[in-house]
Amino acid sequence: MGTRLYIGNISFKATEDDIRNLFTQAGEVLSANLITDTATGRLRGFGFVEMANEEGAQQAITLFNGKQFMERAIVVNEAKPQEKKEHRGGGFRDRDRRPR
Repeated sequence: MGTRLYIGNISFKATEDDIRNLFTQAGEVLSANLITDTATGRLRGFGFVEMANEEGAQQAITLFNGKQFMERAIVVNEAKPQEKKEHRGGGFRDRDRRPR
């Protein structure tokens, strides 16, 4: 398993192939995934790249963090595990169920 990187401030014109091609300059890329809005299908401006090893990941951070890519200064750092969100309920409130 490789090292996963978070890539932020990505141009909305970028494709996964664009990101993959950029990061191959730092080492072997296992995968590139840009996040899209489920409702509109538009890019959300961030994504993830999985590098084959730690050395390639560190090289990518050094080379690309803060650098211009498609007219934007991208953010590159090691991805953190997603935190579990506490379910806060939702739906109907008691006052909504009262007959009028």
